[in-house]
Amino acid sequence: MPDEERIHFQQEQVSGIVVTDLQMATQGEMAASLIDSKLRGLRIEPAVESCERICKKIWIAGLQPEWWIYSNGFIPTRPSRALKRSIDIMGAIIVTILAAPVMIFSAILIRLTSAGPVFYRQERLGHYGRPFMVLKFRSMYVDAESGTGPVWAAKNDNRITPLGRILRKFRIDELPQLFNVLKGEMSFVGPRPERPCFMDSLRLEIPYYDLRHYVRPGITGWAQVMYSYGDSIEDAYEKLQYDLYYAKHMSLLLDLTILFKTIRVVLAGKGR
Repeated sequence: MPDEERIHFQQEQVSGIVVTDLQMATQGEMAASLIDSKLRGLRIEPAVESCERICKKIWIAGLQPEWWIYSNGFIPTRPSRALKRSIDIMGAIIVTILAAPVMIFSAILIRLTSAGPVFYRQERLGHYGRPFMVLKFRSMYVDAESGTGPVWAAKNDNRITPLGRILRKFRIDELPQLFNVLKGEMSFVGPRPERPCFMDSLRLEIPYYDLRHYVRPGITGWAQVMYSYGDSIEDAYEKLQYDLYYAKHMSLLLDLTILFKTIRVVLAGKGR
């Protein structure tokens, strides 16, 4: 590295270098400069790792196949999987008992305020891409998609009933998914399960989208507490970066962090 560049580094008090092109970093003068900088005490870090550490998400655009092969994480141990499942079962039983009055009252209000069933069943893709029927309190009018076909829910969605807006605001419509948790189709924490009808476009537009299915889907997740409600391909892309971060760093501590953040959202009525 030229002396003037070293002087510039010292003046600016540079503590590290972020590398965006790993292939270029291993060639010629660039590689020599980076080796020199590392041996002089500077931290050399790929951009993907910087984004992961600072933003708490995986930078999809910077990923290469070898990153998946050699990166740590993504494979929870058998004891940790058993612990997570045990917590899911015990938690679902406890929350169902505590929330029973709210669920019964909500069911009565749904029956009294709009025509149609109390519960809404919709096909979603779960662990390893297996389809299952997710259970929710009905928050939309019956046959809400008859004129439009499958579409993402949007802000001020006119398909949602007045009561449904309240149920969504406080995430009450999600409570029946506790039964999906008890059946082993979902977890408390994990990527939100996607509808099969959207998967073809998501796979085509978003790299690595199918990899989120290696984690059991959840009622809430890292993407839900870190990113606003999404209703587009661009939003799905952003949320996948958080889902991949969760898949890599899945742990009891991270699950507790997500649950506490979710409780804050529910109490503040920021659901949608």
